[in-house]
Amino acid sequence: MKATRFFVGYVKEYARPLIIVVISMLLLTAVQLAAPWVIKTLIETVTDPEAGPESYGTVTQLALWALVLYALQAGLQFVRSYVAHVAGWGMVADARRQIYEHLQRLSLRFYEDRQVGQLMSRMVNDSELFERLIAHAVPDVAVNVLTFVGVCIVLASISRPLLLLSLAPVPMIVLAIQGFSKYVRPAFRARQRELGELNATLNDNLSGIREIQAFTREDAQARRISTHIDRYRDSMLDALRLLATFQPFVEFASSLGMVVLIYFGGQMVLGQTLPFADLAAFFLYLNMLYGPVRVLSGAWENVQEALAGVERVAELMDEEPDVQDLPGASPLSRRARGALQLRDVSFWYDQGPPVLEHIDLRVPAGTSVAVVGPTGVGKTTLASLIPRFYDVCEGAILLDGQDIRALTLKSLRQQVSMVLQDVFLFHGTARDNILFGRPDATDDEMIEAAKVANAHEFIERLPSGYDTLIGERGVKLSGGQKQRLAIARAVLRDAPILILDEATSSVDTETEILIQQALERLMAGRTTVVIAHRLSTIRNADKIVVLEGSHIREAGTHDELMVHAGLYRRLVEVQDMVLA
Repeated sequence: MKATRFFVGYVKEYARPLIIVVISMLLLTAVQLAAPWVIKTLIETVTDPEAGPESYGTVTQLALWALVLYALQAGLQFVRSYVAHVAGWGMVADARRQIYEHLQRLSLRFYEDRQVGQLMSRMVNDSELFERLIAHAVPDVAVNVLTFVGVCIVLASISRPLLLLSLAPVPMIVLAIQGFSKYVRPAFRARQRELGELNATLNDNLSGIREIQAFTREDAQARRISTHIDRYRDSMLDALRLLATFQPFVEFASSLGMVVLIYFGGQMVLGQTLPFADLAAFFLYLNMLYGPVRVLSGAWENVQEALAGVERVAELMDEEPDVQDLPGASPLSRRARGALQLRDVSFWYDQGPPVLEHIDLRVPAGTSVAVVGPTGVGKTTLASLIPRFYDVCEGAILLDGQDIRALTLKSLRQQVSMVLQDVFLFHGTARDNILFGRPDATDDEMIEAAKVANAHEFIERLPSGYDTLIGERGVKLSGGQKQRLAIARAVLRDAPILILDEATSSVDTETEILIQQALERLMAGRTTVVIAHRLSTIRNADKIVVLEGSHIREAGTHDELMVHAGLYRRLVEVQDMVLA
């Protein structure tokens, strides 16, 4: 997506306030052009040898005109500035909403290689530059271009030869702006990139502050952050060095016009080919002529900086989700029964070796299947294919006999609840996190879900009960408490398909019993896919599938698999020895 086309798309949404800005800029330009003419008329009036008493009235009228013009100028400046900011910040808000919605649609593959801080920087820092472009740079460019053209017309009416002489430095400035554009935008892009790196590293470190303190890595991580701070400072100084070179050159070139006017204008007045009042007006207008040139150089800096941010946002918006609704996909018209079938499914990550190959698996509605096997064999990947966090590379997954790719993502995922090993809880209250499963649930339904999950009692003991803030990622809760909140969230969602990924790992035996009881109540009547390392928790599963080397090696009930001297039996025996 081209940055300009991307930005214009937002501009169209704010056509009305921008039209008001343009009109106010046109009127402001006219007012600014009229003010020096009042001074010129005053000089002509007071220096006229034949001036009489009526000249006092003319001076009074000129003073009143000046008052009106300056009042209009103040009012128009307010309208131009405030309405431009309304449009600018409106665009920033719209852009941030669109970026966030786009980020939610992107597949998990996208996030595997990105840092959260980098994405936050593009959403917050880069999008903020939209406001600088629309509220500052564009109005400044427009007003000053109009002023420049208007002043040239007025000066041409006073003395065309003197105008042409005064414009001699302008080509130098235009060439400087072109050269400036060639180097400054890459410099600002580098600055924004380094800012993103700093934000990303800072986000990682603050999220992992417990690990940093536990491993006494404070000094090393401080040096790491310091390195990114220095790199951002250096990239900023690189951009500012270009500005520090460019702006003095523009000032010097603009001053040459005044030198030309002093020399040639003074000679023309002495030679009586130009009235003194016209020369005085020319001086006033010349400041207005080169004022826009100076402002344009600063505005051009803002344009280049803002466009660098727009380009980075446009690049992000160009990312397409790997998993999305296919053409013709339709939503489920009713609650799914939950019958699952994996038909010759194979999957691999980005040109890597196959993680799963030729997987055939049937899970009747309302039954449970446990997936076990060595670490890294693809158990979690298999479970992630069911809600289409990833799409199968070969084969198909069927829900109630229908290919899940023929369903809309939203309607498919509404049929699935998940309880994971690494529970993610949002910063908020226990109530907020349970209701995340179904925000429109009543308090009674929420409490009943907590009771099913064996979470009600410990929640009641919290300082403010269900309204207790649990901290970011549930930092104030134990691992078992977080698991039970996640189970309550899944209970409240009441989806026909349940995925449990290591839901009882890393907790003590007493807590495991509470969690297991909650899970058994949750699994009742649902199609359940269980991934577990603790094999004692899945002995009652309707079917156990053993993965090894990307294939299904064994499948059957616990008793059936224990009869055979296969991988499952070896895994059970090893765990029994460890726990003995």
